[in-house]
Amino acid sequence: MSGTAQASLSTAITRRQAVSYAVLCLIWGSTWLAIQEVVRYVPPFQASGIRFLIAGIILLGLAALQRRQWPRGKRQWNAIVVLSFTMITIPYGLLFWAEQYVASSLAAILYAASPLAVSVLTPILMHEKVPRRALLAMLIAFGGIVALFYQELSRTRSEFLGGAGVLLAMAITAWSVVYAKKRLHHIDAVVATGLQLLVGSVALWCGAWVFERHSRADWNVVSLSNLMFLTLIGSCVAFVVYYWLLKTMRPYQISTISLVVPVVAVLVGAGLGHERVPWIMVVVIVVVLASVGSALRAEAIEQREVDILMLRDNT
Repeated sequence: MSGTAQASLSTAITRRQAVSYAVLCLIWGSTWLAIQEVVRYVPPFQASGIRFLIAGIILLGLAALQRRQWPRGKRQWNAIVVLSFTMITIPYGLLFWAEQYVASSLAAILYAASPLAVSVLTPILMHEKVPRRALLAMLIAFGGIVALFYQELSRTRSEFLGGAGVLLAMAITAWSVVYAKKRLHHIDAVVATGLQLLVGSVALWCGAWVFERHSRADWNVVSLSNLMFLTLIGSCVAFVVYYWLLKTMRPYQISTISLVVPVVAVLVGAGLGHERVPWIMVVVIVVVLASVGSALRAEAIEQREVDILMLRDNT
């Protein structure tokens, strides 16, 4: 987004923006439980591969109908390929796998630290200054995550590895967000996302062929309905709403989605998934979200034009 366009945006939130914002938070907050319901019956790489294959085809079909511009030159195509693996294949493969062992609400809380990881990587990759408040917030949130690991994820090896998988997915996604801001400035967002989903799904299917050849999928009402929700609502609809908000709201405003999504995930997990919500989880979600909020306020105060702390949906 250009500086002129950014300056023309109003800080006042319209009713349409507020409704779109709420819908996006509800969708992304619900995808965590939907993933867990799917991987109960379908191998994780196969499930994520199907989700992104269908979503990629739909988005690229929409882009073709609207005659959107496709990437040009080797540099842009290289960026698409890199992001297909680092934004889609590896993070989502890890997330789908991890939710076999970690509660959906817990996974969402761990992933909520993504904007803070972006704030740490930004000066390294983009040579931009990050407010000290953001770095301090990262340390505080990290302490909360360590406490959560010790209390909730140290009981079994599978739980520990699942939590570690979520954090690794979060770190890789954070790197990808910064990389994308450097390399995708002139690539249409819908086309770029559709291509990433399509290429990423092919890589996930290769992973399914290698690791899940002998695993069987149970395609029942629960697995099919949740996978369709993830594909049509969690990917296609959510991305359309997200890109519209990017064009009509200030970066720090839309970045606050990262504060709301984990709360929605905890409520959905407790209400629909009957997940346990121990006191340590409540404490950590307050610490992590307060830290993210502090970092986002630091960005807003400095009136930065680059949304370096923004959390993208990768669920």
